[in-house]
Amino acid sequence: MDLYFSPLACSLASRIVVYEGGAEAEFHRVDTKAGLTADGADYRRINPKGLVPALRTDDGEVLTENAAILQYLGDRLGLNPEGFERYRLQSWLSFIGAELHKYVFTPLLSPKHDGAAKALAREAAAERFAYLNDQLEGREYLLDRFTVADAYLAAVLNWAQAVKFDLAPWPNVVAYRDRLRARPAVARALGEEFALYQAA
Repeated sequence: MDLYFSPLACSLASRIVVYEGGAEAEFHRVDTKAGLTADGADYRRINPKGLVPALRTDDGEVLTENAAILQYLGDRLGLNPEGFERYRLQSWLSFIGAELHKYVFTPLLSPKHDGAAKALAREAAAERFAYLNDQLEGREYLLDRFTVADAYLAAVLNWAQAVKFDLAPWPNVVAYRDRLRARPAVARALGEEFALYQAA
């Protein structure tokens, strides 16, 4: 399968899941600003939205949107829970995508958002991280074991450092982030993409 990514973007979660599941994939770097893959191809022919990640399956099907790709990979690699826990997984993917990724970190990371938007995002972050901190009390992962939701949250929490967002007020979140970073698949994916990001 082919995975289209930008270093340290949310597509990092897909790389983590591939490594966690012991799978193989061809990773294709995308310059989302230019709309081109590393070999100069028009990325919008793969994903008309121009965003990462995108996945092309072995059968040639193209899938976009982080939560959908993560669920596909998780199913394929045996990382997703079954039964009612599957809905809890979807709940976490929704929370991470909407409340943390888009609502908090997109304004903080984007040069297009002004100071007022960034201040609002930081204010909103406190309530969301307080909720996450409470949910992680006494838990190693979001669910009973590592899932694709943890991979997504590992990618999102990594952005806190880039925008100088201090996670210290939420000690359960900090401990969780550190546990994730210690997992071999997460450490490998972060290391590879950080090197690519620095080389850009």
